[in-house]
Amino acid sequence: MELRDAVEADADRLAELTDTPRDVMRNLVHDRTVRVAEASDEIVGFVSYDARDRTVHVTQLEGDSDSFEELLAEPIGFARAEEMAVEFLVPDSETTASAAAKAAGFEHTGSGPRFEGQSTTRYRIEEP
Repeated sequence: MELRDAVEADADRLAELTDTPRDVMRNLVHDRTVRVAEASDEIVGFVSYDARDRTVHVTQLEGDSDSFEELLAEPIGFARAEEMAVEFLVPDSETTASAAAKAAGFEHTGSGPRFEGQSTTRYRIEEP
């Protein structure tokens, strides 16, 4: 599996993975840091994140769960280099993402805000 920065041309595949419009994914590539995981020249997953207020915020983790560990290492590594915390809000229905967060060293820190009608769980790593 190879990781690389997402480019605008990846928007179609990211839209397929998330069942969202291509324009939304194109904007995501422009507005956030987005890293994609490729296997056999196909995007199998991605992570998006941004940094503000001394915290790196993981905004999306999608695709093949086998790629999640490597993908989450990206924002964690960035946070480590910048001496920042990392936070990840996971919809309660996404048990695979929750398991990946725990495996990556995130700690459950309570309930997060509701997002699109779903309750979320807040995971955090204090300055990894």
